Amino acid sequence: MSLALADGLKVFAGRSNTQFTISVCEHIGIPVGKASVLPFPDSEILVKLEEDVRGRDAFVIQSTCAPVNENLMELLIWIDCLKRASAERITAVIPYFGYARQDRKSEGRTPITAKLVANLITAAGADRVISMDLHAAQVQGFFDIPMDHLLASPVLSTYFVEESARMGKVAIVSPDPGNLKAASYYAKLINADLAFIDKRRDSATSVEMDNIVGDIQGKSILMIDDMITTGGTIAEASRVLREQGAGKIYAAATHGVFAGKAIEKLAAAPIDRIIVTDTIPTCERLAPLKDKLTILSVAPLMGEAIKRIHLNQSVSDVLKGASAGKR
Repeated sequence: MSLALADGLKVFAGRSNTQFTISVCEHIGIPVGKASVLPFPDSEILVKLEEDVRGRDAFVIQSTCAPVNENLMELLIWIDCLKRASAERITAVIPYFGYARQDRKSEGRTPITAKLVANLITAAGADRVISMDLHAAQVQGFFDIPMDHLLASPVLSTYFVEESARMGKVAIVSPDPGNLKAASYYAKLINADLAFIDKRRDSATSVEMDNIVGDIQGKSILMIDDMITTGGTIAEASRVLREQGAGKIYAAATHGVFAGKAIEKLAAAPIDRIIVTDTIPTCERLAPLKDKLTILSVAPLMGEAIKRIHLNQSVSDVLKGASAGKR
């Protein structure tokens, strides 16, 4: 990137995604924007820019992962800070979009919080939003500003194609019928069989699994979903699959949320490898999974999207052939 273009582009790191932002900026070939987030004793925070952004194209990268509300509030403060510092355009880059699952009224007297969050980001002053593998694609429509929905499938696909040669006969298993479209995409990609599990959710943390539809006997299993949250679905699915004669079991997802007792469940489950991306930062609590955890980086993909948006080029070209991997 030329010096003139680099001077017009500023990418800042929210506290939830510091290392991810560094990787994004390394791909683009620019330094991370200079700023600081100052905490107060009462838990309020102050975002302070340490360089000029007037007339610049500013991007702030912040996943709204745990602590969700704190990270969301920090993102809003970042946007307001950049707006008041006269940035020409402000883009909120949210690799993992918290509250995306609250995209509809599933019962009476409940909110649609994904829409509320979209409204807050817009009201704070964002001109554009970038996110990756939204749990529900319709969340894009909740924004009244341009919204770029990136997919991790180019990165995951490359990994699966390389691994498939070592996996022998493979069956792609969807632990959730709602994810069958994405499972079909990966099945075609690596010439694997397709199966799914009849899943019924008892509660937010408990699932019941009965029948497997498809042939998995003696095959390596690859389960793919958009996120691993409590681990209940993946752990229970792996037990059912192993009981019914599956070989090695791989579980993959874009977002490794690992909430509640997910680490303990997955460590005890008969899963040989767990593959996630770096949309959510790793931490020491993942240590029990270190022998079975693979983390793929989508920072170059995000960096390429940011560069193209800054240069007013097509972002769709970054995802050519990946649209089939949508939910």
